[in-house]
Amino acid sequence: MAAAPAIVLKDGRDKSLLARHPWIFSGAIERAPPLSPGASVDVRAADGTWLARAAFSPVSQIRARVWTFDPDERIDPAFFRRRVAAAVARRETMLDADNTAVRIVHAESDALPGVIADRYADVVVLQLLSAGADANRDAIVDAIVGATGVATIVERSDAEVRTLEGLAPATGVLRGALPARVVIRELGLNYRVDVLAGQKTGFFLDQRDNRRIVRDHAAGRRVLNAFCYTGGFTLAALDGGAQHAMSIDSSAPALGLARSNLAANPAIATKPAKWREADVFTELRALRNAGETFDLIVLDPPKFAPTAAHAQRAAAAYKDINLLAFKLLSAGGLLATFSCSGGISSDLFRKIVAGAAVDAHADATIIATLGASADHPLTLAFPEGEYLKGLLLRKSA
Repeated sequence: MAAAPAIVLKDGRDKSLLARHPWIFSGAIERAPPLSPGASVDVRAADGTWLARAAFSPVSQIRARVWTFDPDERIDPAFFRRRVAAAVARRETMLDADNTAVRIVHAESDALPGVIADRYADVVVLQLLSAGADANRDAIVDAIVGATGVATIVERSDAEVRTLEGLAPATGVLRGALPARVVIRELGLNYRVDVLAGQKTGFFLDQRDNRRIVRDHAAGRRVLNAFCYTGGFTLAALDGGAQHAMSIDSSAPALGLARSNLAANPAIATKPAKWREADVFTELRALRNAGETFDLIVLDPPKFAPTAAHAQRAAAAYKDINLLAFKLLSAGGLLATFSCSGGISSDLFRKIVAGAAVDAHADATIIATLGASADHPLTLAFPEGEYLKGLLLRKSA
C-alpha cells in the first residue's frame, strides 16, 4: 500500500489509541500536513510507529476520528460496504412484523465515526456528522442501499454538532422518492414518522426498550408523559393498560402527530388521553398547584447539556423537573426519568435525581437503571457513547 499522508502525535499521547479509543484531539498532534476536510490520514506515534488510519478534520477539536486500526485496510468504497453490511447484519433479529424500525448504524460503536442511520420500514434516514463521514457520502449511501435494499434514503445532517466540524447543514432525499407517509410498527403499535422535520431522525428509537418497560408497568395507573413528542411512551402506557394518560409537549406539530398515532391504533384509540401544548416546566408547576397526582410519570426531556461545559445549568433544569415529578407522584408511584445529555454523566444524573427527591421530601428506590436500546450499542473503549441515562424509581408509600 502506498504511503498515505500522516499526522504525528506528541510524545506520550498515543495511550488512548493503543486502548482503541477512536478520537484524536488537536492538542495531541505534534504535526500534520495540509489536508482537506475528511481526508484519510495515517496516525503515527512520536517514534514513527503506525497506530491507525483516520479521517482528518482541520477545524474540529476532535482533529481525527479513527476508521481502522488495521494497517492493511484501505478506506475505499469496499471498506464502507463491509462496515455497513456488518452493522446491518447485527440488527437482523431486531426486525419483525411488530418492529419495523431500527438503528442500523451507530457511529463509533459500529466503527463508522460520525455515521448514524435509522431504518423506518423501507426508508433509511442518514446523518453524516463528521468531516470524514461527509466526505464519503456517496460510498456510505451506496453501502446502505446494498446492505438493506431500501428504496429511499433521506439525509438529516442538520444536527448542531456539524458546525463544530465546519460543515453546513444538509437535508433532503438522497435516493428514491419519499412516500406520502412513513409508517412504522414498534412493539405492535403503529407510528407515523416525520423524517424530514421531526426531531433527530424523526423518532426516538433509542427509547424502544424503555417504552417496553413503561408498558409493562402501566396497568391500572394514571400516567403523565412530560416532553411527550409524538406520543411513544403514552401509547406504550395505554397499550399496557393505563387508566388514562396526560401528555405534555411545547410543539404543536409533535402533538398533532401524537394524536394521529393514537388514532392509528384501534385497540387503544378510545382510551382516555389528554394532550396539552405547554411549556413543561410551567405545566408541571400548574399541576402541582392544582393538587394533581399520577401513578406513573415519564420525564424524557431534550438535551439540556450537549457538553460538560453546560452541565451546571443543565443540572438545575434536571433537578427542577424531577423535584416537581416527585411532588406529583402518588405514594407507591413510579417515575421513569431520563437524560440524553452527553455532558451529564450517569453518576451526576443519579445525584441530581437524589437531590430532587430530598428536596421533595420523598423517599425513592431504584427499580432499574435504564439506557439506550440494543441497536444503540456502547463499546468499552468509547464511554463517550453513553449519552442516554435513565432510572426507574418507586416512591415510597
